[in-house]
Amino acid sequence: MKTINDFNFKDKKALVRVDFNVPQDDQLNVADNTRIVAVKPTVEKILNDGGSVILMTHLGRPKGEAKDEFSLKHILGEVSNVLGKEVKFVDECIGEKAEKAASELKPGEILLLENVRFHNEEEKGDEGFAEQLSKLGDAYVNDAFGTAHRAHASTAVIAKYFPSTKYFGLLMAKELQAIDKVLKSGERPVTAILGGSKVSTKITIIENILPAVDNLIIGGGMAFTFIKALGGKIGTSLVEEDKLPLALEILGKAKEHKVKVYLPSDVIIAESFSNDVERKEADIYAIPEGWMGLDAGHKSRDQFNDVLLNSRTILWNGPIGVFEMSNFSGGTVALGESIAEATRLGAFSLVGGGDSVAFVKQFGYADQVSYVSTGGGAMLESLEGLELPGVAAINN
Repeated sequence: MKTINDFNFKDKKALVRVDFNVPQDDQLNVADNTRIVAVKPTVEKILNDGGSVILMTHLGRPKGEAKDEFSLKHILGEVSNVLGKEVKFVDECIGEKAEKAASELKPGEILLLENVRFHNEEEKGDEGFAEQLSKLGDAYVNDAFGTAHRAHASTAVIAKYFPSTKYFGLLMAKELQAIDKVLKSGERPVTAILGGSKVSTKITIIENILPAVDNLIIGGGMAFTFIKALGGKIGTSLVEEDKLPLALEILGKAKEHKVKVYLPSDVIIAESFSNDVERKEADIYAIPEGWMGLDAGHKSRDQFNDVLLNSRTILWNGPIGVFEMSNFSGGTVALGESIAEATRLGAFSLVGGGDSVAFVKQFGYADQVSYVSTGGGAMLESLEGLELPGVAAINN
């Protein structure tokens, strides 16, 4: 893997694609700076070499129009604050103004370009636009794992204009190494936990990871499709009726690969999808009519805990209950605790996918697992076995 550690940036301008598509509050201030913090090691390495850094990113979906609410000037202060030095800003990303700002940049300085998605050509992967961007730097660095699954001008196409000076940033390298650890080089036993609401969104992931894992824990809403396929009574729980044959097929494939599949044995049920309703525990195969399962029960939590404490590599994608409602968060909290304990015992744990990442941040588990992925869609496509355009562009 060709990373920035393979190059000395002394007196070089590094054009670094980052993912600063950060959440903002009503005043357009940065509400969560995780993605900015994540690229700090890459920026510091380049500056310590004696190089300068030109940052390019998108923010939101301006759809090719220069809209003030999506201007990067609103996040400039936070970028400067996190990186620990004043970051210059230019309100264009291509053309004379951008080229002048880049050419005047001195070693040790950082420049932030305006939102690349103010130009339609970015999302179209336009070669002319990519070539104009490439004029700004001497080397290209991709440190934007969150957009690595997009074949956009600044995330993939631009790399062709840097045939011998294109590199992965340190964040990108960590993301790829974490996924490789789960799918290829991880210490066994390897356990994957897949939760969330629908089997249909996880089919390709399940099929791709079966040869790599020893245990598969299936929880959340998607578990009910499997339980019903196995003949269980699931009341009014979430189910994908058209995926019942597929659920049985997946269980058959798991058996072929000698993968042990763990489904919840009991659930916390309620009569409606609401936090403040009567709830009770039930066997997952015998949920009464008119009741729905909203969280994993205590027996299930204990069983999952036993599996996880005996695992050496863990992948977690998707909650196993409606953790957004406090009365149905217990199962996912217990799962988080089990993964944290397994990690303390020496297991490698990777958490990825929007809801799981939101959970570990909200409940304070982000520092208790080995790695929290910064890229939802990119990580899922990697787990599906797809080569990401942003990765292929550097490797090829």
